[in-house]
Amino acid sequence: MTSTTKDVLRILLAILLPPVGVFFQVGIGLQFWINIVLTLLGYLPGIIHAVYIIISRK
Repeated sequence: MTSTTKDVLRILLAILLPPVGVFFQVGIGLQFWINIVLTLLGYLPGIIHAVYIIISRK
């Protein structure tokens, strides 16, 4: 798969399950735990953070 295809799949995962999208992008680290907290506080902040992480880290 090309990089663009992988990014699209990660973004779709980020919309459905934000922590999973972040996990596939950066693994278990600080950004992953931040995303879990944001998702627990509100689903939309978790999605926004996950998409930002996926787009900003190429």
